[in-house]
Formats: sequence, C-alpha cells, structure tokens
Amino acid sequence: MPKIVLTSALTRWMPDASTGSATEIVFVIDGATVGEVFERLLAEHPNLRGYVVDDHGSIRQHVAVFVDGVAVRDKALAAPVRAQSEIYIMQALSGG
Repeated sequence: MPKIVLTSALTRWMPDASTGSATEIVFVIDGATVGEVFERLLAEHPNLRGYVVDDHGSIRQHVAVFVDGVAVRDKALAAPVRAQSEIYIMQALSGG
C-alpha cells in the first residue's frame, strides 16, 4: 500500500497521530490514485482536510505533493500510485 508522509508543518493538524518522528508523520493507506489515498486519509483525519484541499476538493496552492520524488501539481489527485509509492505532502514555501 502507498505510504503517505506528512512533514512537520502538517503535524499540528494531527494531534491524534502517533506514528513517525518529530519531523514527519507516516501513514500507509490503500488507493490507486493520489485522490483515493487522500480521501481515505482525510476521512480518518478530517481536521487535516481544510489545510490540504480547498472547498472544491482541489489541492490547496500552498501545499506541495510529491509522488515517488516527482512533484505533481496539475491533475495531482488523478496521479496514479503504486503499492510501493511514497506520497509526500508538505507546505509549499514562497517568499523572497
């Protein structure tokens, strides 16, 4: 099953999670696409939903998603995942 890694900026939304380290939280959740995996994650941890996806169900602009080391932005929720995939969800940084 795909592994989802939430970086430290997202850990504050996960007070009920205990797997992982101080800098990340790891989940193993089944799904064939990023969207399926996200829906299962967000069903288990609804307090994370508003931070990761917007009211239309799209990934928020300030959130970066990587599947197997490749950034997925456009059509991210439709991106396929394999049983061995690693999905990283992190806060996108900006500024100057």
